[in-house]
Amino acid sequence: MILKDISLPTPQENILYDNVLLELAEQGSAGEALRFWESQELFIVLGRIGDPAVDLRVEKVLADRIPVLRRSSGGGTVLQGKGCLNYTLVLSKDRPEVQDLRRSYQFILGRVIAALKNLGIDAVSRPLSDIALTQNNKKISGNAQKRSKKFILHHGTLLYGFDLKKIEDYLTIPKDVPEYRQNRSHLDFVTNIPVTAAALKQETQRTFSVTQKTNQLSNAEKECLQHFLKLSNITLKLAV
Repeated sequence: MILKDISLPTPQENILYDNVLLELAEQGSAGEALRFWESQELFIVLGRIGDPAVDLRVEKVLADRIPVLRRSSGGGTVLQGKGCLNYTLVLSKDRPEVQDLRRSYQFILGRVIAALKNLGIDAVSRPLSDIALTQNNKKISGNAQKRSKKFILHHGTLLYGFDLKKIEDYLTIPKDVPEYRQNRSHLDFVTNIPVTAAALKQETQRTFSVTQKTNQLSNAEKECLQHFLKLSNITLKLAV
């Protein structure tokens, strides 16, 4: 597996680059990958079927000119920015542990939880796709997937230094919430973990047995990304 520690300049590039990794793997010109990225710009990304009118405090989002994008995977709406480390996995379906959706979450989240344990963080998976602190059931990671013919694309977040108040500023409480949330507000439900991004990267890549590393896009990735940028309209236009 190759590690790609690559954060790109814009929200659109960061979201679409994950799709590039999946596309090239499906074509047979690339293989399994682990990517880390973090946005310096605050933006919102909705899952494949997320509804901005339901998920967002639209007037506040518009007033503060927060970009809103849509990703190709499922899952809920996420606020991105400094202090939110993203990890992306492109994994082959030749792996028995990722052929089934539920089992793939168990496998991937189990590896991330093991990495957190090595950093002194006691965490547990919560159905279907969250990681929470064992002590207080506060969420520290959300995850989503897109499953293609030969590979899966898995997205995950790890909160380590995020301005959590911003979540309440821009996102509503989802209609469908996991039972373990117990009607808690955003500020009562999510939390940061007291570790650095560098430590999270080091332990996570160790659990996924990285064999190569790069912080540069290949020529094929650059071409595919430019193609996606021209054809993919992932930025949403909001109206009150």
